[in-house]
Amino acid sequence: MGIPVLILGASGSGKSASMRNFTPDEVGVFNVGSKPLPFKTKLPLFNCSDYSKIIAAMAKSDKKVFVVDDSQFLAVFANFARAKETGYGKFVDMALNEYNLIQFVITKLPDDTIVYFMRHIETDVDGRVHAKTIGKMLDQNLGGLESMFSICLMCNTDGNEHWFETQSDGYTPAKSPIGMWEERKIDNDLRDVTAKIRDYWGI
Repeated sequence: MGIPVLILGASGSGKSASMRNFTPDEVGVFNVGSKPLPFKTKLPLFNCSDYSKIIAAMAKSDKKVFVVDDSQFLAVFANFARAKETGYGKFVDMALNEYNLIQFVITKLPDDTIVYFMRHIETDVDGRVHAKTIGKMLDQNLGGLESMFSICLMCNTDGNEHWFETQSDGYTPAKSPIGMWEERKIDNDLRDVTAKIRDYWGI
């Protein structure tokens, strides 16, 4: 059973930058938006916005850490490609594709594999933050994309520092298992996060 981890934040909050301390042999990055990374380290990038190709690449790789950056663009690009279609069918397809990708990680990848899903956020009228999605199917049927993850870290910045929030303040979906982190605010370093997850679950 692979471990999916959700990394949420606004543009510029430090999601992509959190990969900066990985070495090239440690991680595979699915660069959905085909954009340059915001640091000098050359990580292996697979520029791809196709769900099935991402699944196939994960299945045949021997890497133990993957990042899908930014994962919401998978649905956004699919929505643009089918913009002229009417009806609810295309939104069902997009929701199923997202669900199936996460389920593939959970049910098909080895137990010691961690997959980070970077994603933008939306804020509702009550000020509550949630993962940005296309359509309403995931929110209405799952209670939000976040429900499929045991770990959801929120990226934040004050303009000088960047950090992850490990628990909710009542308005964000940030969460992590009891005792995984003592601190509510940690450095936005996915390499450190990976080590902490492996230590906590003994993998």
